[in-house]
Amino acid sequence: MSNVARLTRPPVGHVSGAAPDIMARILDDEVNLAIWQRQLPLHIRQFADVLLALGEPLADALVLEMVDENAKPNLAGLASRFNDLQGYEGFIADISWLVSAYACLLGAKRVGLRLRALDKAMCPRFHVDHVPVRLITTYAGFGSQWLQEGVMERRHLGQADAEPTDVSCIEQVKAGEVALLKGEKWQGNEGAGLIHRSPALADGERRLILTLDWLA
Repeated sequence: MSNVARLTRPPVGHVSGAAPDIMARILDDEVNLAIWQRQLPLHIRQFADVLLALGEPLADALVLEMVDENAKPNLAGLASRFNDLQGYEGFIADISWLVSAYACLLGAKRVGLRLRALDKAMCPRFHVDHVPVRLITTYAGFGSQWLQEGVMERRHLGQADAEPTDVSCIEQVKAGEVALLKGEKWQGNEGAGLIHRSPALADGERRLILTLDWLA
């Protein structure tokens, strides 16, 4: 990005709110993180907790063709090994709603979905995503960590010794909240992708995390 562009672009920041329409703010030029501060229904929280407690692996991925904006996404087979657990149908319905809302917001025709149970940090170093906009929500366990603009120099991303050691400088998305993270491939956001990382997990800790990516 040219120096002129850096000078004229408004400062980037984050927004959050208790209503789902806060997610639309990710379309604003000056926003690179929008957080819907929702509370998960009890039956979904309990389903996620029981799934993690089983200790079984889960790493499902789907590519969803959004051919009709009024049709529900085809989530057949998603986490199907756990369909006998109470709350499964509500869990899948919640994911279906998130996929539809995400696709409608961005006008996406193809969405990449990943649902994973993790027992370690997949991306332990602070980094930016080379995607337009990624949706992340953690159904159980610790949510993703992120930095406000200016806390860490971008040229030092990926360097462990350059990361902030003051925990008060590290923000964290709560379980159940829905975060939309603008990446480097959003037009006009080059050099301003949200800086974030996966949280460190102690022995025995797990996370159930959903990510959505705009593929086309």
